Amino acid sequence: MTVIGFHASHEQIHPRQLLADVQRAEQAGFTAAMCSDHFAPWSERQGHSGFAWSWLGAALATTDLPFGVVNAPGQRYHPAIVAQAIATLGAMFPGRFWAALGSGENMNEHITGDAWPRKEVRQARLEESVSVIRRLLDGEEVSHDGLVTVDRATLWTRPEVRPPLVAPAVSVATARRSASWADGLVTINQPLDHLRHMVEAYRGAGGRGRVALQVHVSWAPTEDEAVAIAMDQWRTNVFSPPVCWDLDTPEAFDEVSRDVTEQSVRDAVVVVSDTGQAVERLGELVDVGFDEVYLHHVGQEQARFIDTFGESVLPQLDVSEPERRAG
Repeated sequence: MTVIGFHASHEQIHPRQLLADVQRAEQAGFTAAMCSDHFAPWSERQGHSGFAWSWLGAALATTDLPFGVVNAPGQRYHPAIVAQAIATLGAMFPGRFWAALGSGENMNEHITGDAWPRKEVRQARLEESVSVIRRLLDGEEVSHDGLVTVDRATLWTRPEVRPPLVAPAVSVATARRSASWADGLVTINQPLDHLRHMVEAYRGAGGRGRVALQVHVSWAPTEDEAVAIAMDQWRTNVFSPPVCWDLDTPEAFDEVSRDVTEQSVRDAVVVVSDTGQAVERLGELVDVGFDEVYLHHVGQEQARFIDTFGESVLPQLDVSEPERRAG
């Protein structure tokens, strides 16, 4: 059995509407949720970027779902502040919150005015930040001098059970490396063989915790409409690293995506109009060995997707309730 969750995309939807969407998703049968944490959208057409941490407090308080967030400590966020945010949500909603900690993208991080570091420096900075966050959540007073600086930081309000610190990864190498520190792994839909290798690499390196997958979906009653939604909203999200890491504005993403083909978008998004086909495609992904699968409908209007998948797709995927999570 697999947890089937709802992904809340702050880049695409006003936070007030997104809160209503996630409440609707719970009523429709989704059993968990996760969200992005961006300062800017991937495209001017997406047009939103609410503050995830404010929204998470409201979402956790008005649903019974567990939630995760993907965050990048080290530049836009000082790791001590991330630790405080994690601690507060963990204390208020025990066992219902986790944070995936990654090395970030330039489009969100450049706002500080600091230089965008090379990938190996960003990875080292992330690992320093994770260590700081974990130590603070464990009750230590932390001072640290390195790629991040911390001076005598202490968390005065901490959760009884530390929320999991999860690794986001898109490559086998990152999945393997993350096993040394992560309480779980989350990735996005990619070719099945690649996903299998990622899970095997993480588990083979001693990776603990639950393994989750975020699946980009474009559903509509007709194939033409589903394709149109995906092309309009998600064609800026088909680029492999380093392009997706290093571009710095929505305008830049819009410019480089002008000539993106429909096939490239289909490679990144499960485009379907038939719910039976959706069950088949999602079942293949579940069978890779993921404990949790989060569905992200890439359109800005979520209600039709939520209701249709709640009625016709989730009942065929053997959806389970999530267990309370601890790091």
